[in-house]
Amino acid sequence: MFSLQDLLGQQQGDEALSQISQTVGADPTSVNTAVQAALPAILGGLAGNASTPQGAESLDSALTNDHDGSVLNDLGGLPGMIFDGQQAAPPRQADAGGILGHIFGANQGQVAQEVSDQSGLGIGQVAQILMMLAPIVMGYLGQQKQQQNIGADGLGGLLGGLLGGGQSQQASTGSMIDMASSMLDSDRDGSSIDDIASMAQKYMTGGK
Repeated sequence: MFSLQDLLGQQQGDEALSQISQTVGADPTSVNTAVQAALPAILGGLAGNASTPQGAESLDSALTNDHDGSVLNDLGGLPGMIFDGQQAAPPRQADAGGILGHIFGANQGQVAQEVSDQSGLGIGQVAQILMMLAPIVMGYLGQQKQQQNIGADGLGGLLGGLLGGGQSQQASTGSMIDMASSMLDSDRDGSSIDDIASMAQKYMTGGK
């Protein structure tokens, strides 16, 4: 499976996993299982967005204007940027709800439920994990866009390479894309809460 260590490198991946585990209040093993289920869905959703010229231009604009990779240099401050209820709105690079809405649209609840089923973590914990992963992934993509001088027409190739590039399973491209597709295409269960940000907020204020 594809992990944060595969995405960010061992040291920064370990740091990100530790920070997410502390924020969610779950053991790193369970959180890592959730991350490995969620990353292909996020990357697959972004790849789907980038598969059309309009979607690629929109993603390119977001990366250029809002995601320069600096969020990766302050992983310890990321939960505060995302979840601090005293802020009128999070900074755009940490606007996890907005990012996930663009990636998954009305399928947010289905994705969260799939990750919950695979990891054994509660839906509220999974929602928090997804909200932390979204800015990390976008920050990484923005960083790579700058370093490799990638334009809108190159984003599909960048995302495709990531989906097929998990170090621990080099032949995992097909299965990861299938997993992402199943999360995004499955019929939803009719849940009244399909917004990941709402799920996370409910969990943090004592809901289940």
